[in-house]
Order: sequence, then C-alpha cells, then structure tokens
Amino acid sequence: MTDGRVYGMGHDPLVEPDWPALTSAEIAAVAGADAVIEWRSPRPLSATARVMLPGGQPVIVKRLPHTLRDTAALGEEHRFMDHLRAGGIPIPRVVRTVDGGEFTYEVQEFGVGADRYEGVFSWSPYLTREDAAAAGRLLARLHLAAAGYAAPRRDPHPLLASFTIFSSANPLAAVAQRAVERPALGEFLARRDWRSDLERAQLPVHERLYPLLPDLEPLWTHNDWHGTNLLWHGDGVSSVIDFGLCDRTTAIHDVATAIERCAVDWISLRDGGPARVQLEQVRTLLAAYESLRPLTPAERRALPELLPLVHAEYELSEIDYFLSVIPGGNEKNAEIAYTEYFLGHTDWWRSSPEARPLLRLAGGE
Repeated sequence: MTDGRVYGMGHDPLVEPDWPALTSAEIAAVAGADAVIEWRSPRPLSATARVMLPGGQPVIVKRLPHTLRDTAALGEEHRFMDHLRAGGIPIPRVVRTVDGGEFTYEVQEFGVGADRYEGVFSWSPYLTREDAAAAGRLLARLHLAAAGYAAPRRDPHPLLASFTIFSSANPLAAVAQRAVERPALGEFLARRDWRSDLERAQLPVHERLYPLLPDLEPLWTHNDWHGTNLLWHGDGVSSVIDFGLCDRTTAIHDVATAIERCAVDWISLRDGGPARVQLEQVRTLLAAYESLRPLTPAERRALPELLPLVHAEYELSEIDYFLSVIPGGNEKNAEIAYTEYFLGHTDWWRSSPEARPLLRLAGGE
C-alpha cells in the first residue's frame, strides 16, 4: 500500500501525488451513482482507480487533464486498440470517454486475468522466465496484428514514446523544432547546453543507427511493454493494457523498449546500486518473440543501436509534461528526467561494461 502516495522519479520511492485522487463524486458522474472505488493506482502520471459497478463489474477509471489528453487524442489510442482487438489481441474495451471540463475521464473494462504485477514499479524484471516468454510471444502477435493499420503518426503531445527525433537525419534540428512546438520544453532546454549533451551522448549512436533505418518498416506499436501493463492467467498473458504511449514507430523500436523496461534495474542504478542485468530473461523474451515473428536482418542490426536511444525521445515529452501539464510545474522532476533518464540511460548503454552482454545478445551473438 502507498497511503495515497505514488512512485517517485528521484531517490524517494514514494512521493505525494501531483494529482489529487479521484473522488466519489467524480466516479459517480462517469461510472454511476452506486459505483465504489476499490483500489487506487500508485502510478504517478494520472489519477487512476479500480471501480466496482453496481452489477459487480470491475472497471478502470482514469482522469487525465485536457493538456495531456483530450477526447481526440484518446481516440487515436482507442482506434489502434480496436484494430488490434479485431486481430485477436486481448485488450479491454473502452466503456466510455467523458469530457469533464478541465479533465477527460476514460472508463475501461478491467480486463481478463490477474494483475500479477500490481504495485510493482514499471521498470522491473519479470517474475519468471515463463512470464518473459509469454510477454515476448504476445508482443510478436501484437506486431503481426498491427500490420495494415495506416493511421499517421501522432502530433507531439506530452508523454508519447514516438520515434521522430532519432529517426531524422538531423536530431539537433529535430529537437530544436520540438522545442518550438512545445514552449515549456523549449524554455527548459534554453537553460542548458543541450546541443553539446546530444553531441556527446546520443549522436554517436545515431550515426550508426541512421543508415539502417530505411530497411525498417513503419508500424504502430505499444511503446510501453512491461509486466505491469499485462494481465495474466497461468503462464500466459490474458490482456494488454495502457496504450497511452502508442504511436507509429517500428516493430524493433517496440522490442527495444520491451528490453529496456525489464533488463536493467534502473532504480537500483539511480540509487547507486548494481544494474542486476536480466540477460536470461531477455534471451527468453527474444526467443519467444522470434518463434512467431523472426527479426529481419535489418532489425537485428538495428536493435543494439536502438537500445541506447529508445527511451530518449520519451523523456523529452516527459519533461514537457512536468512543465506544461502539472499545475505550477515540477522543475525537480524535469531535471531528473533530463539528467538521469534522457542522458543517463543512453550513457549507461554506451559505457557500462554490464551493458555489453545485452548489446551482443541483441545483435544476435
């Protein structure tokens, strides 16, 4: 239990939330007068609760500020979910979306299966190799089902895991353009020598990755694949949840995200501890994925180059969230996002001896 606190970005594991908890009055307005809150999520980026409807049906209610997601932006996510569901991917249905003035409320079915990772921080290893295998197989199925979904990529929003900056020929120009599009991010970057930071950390990797990109097929992807976004039954995944970061990237970008989420104990590293690299879980996840969707030679070449970059673009959008969405801003979290996540993750993949076995495995060695 978190006593109303949520997971922190810094060295404090639990902190006071940026958003007040959902109230009974809000739940009554969007889910019915007799709906009862059973559990509140400790995830920090929105207010979310599991709610029991009068007939005994559990649903998830999420409250999002309009500056983060309005009904149009949620519609982008819901249409992709509908496409995947039609292709056989088990995804809870959206019951309704309610425009509540300053906020948008999303009500979804709870989904089939046990929330085995309830209360676990998102960047955590799988509990077992069997779970890693099940996650890898369903990710492959999702990518096969996503083929043919031709919606354009999403416009820049806070909290998107897109692949536009580091897929461009000139990431420095792309970041400068993003800073114009998102003024709060622009003001933050203007106070830093961000060009030198990118030239040191990300651009050497980008120079190796960029020539490989023409051989990667664009694909709509989940972009936040980890155990806490899956529901479970036995040794299998029974539901996929949380499509808030989905966008048009590539399949191997999604695979890199899945590895980044489970392979390294970023929280331990943040606190000065060991990386606790999960080499066998990654090996198992990749083998299970390739049992249904073998990687192409181009994807295999790109994967080790993507790993140091795959989280960087998201962190720019997270900085934007902390400064343009949260009332009053949260400069401390924005600084953590830039130093420890945007730069820190790339630096670890590029320079840590513990990263080398993962990179070799990603490259097929």
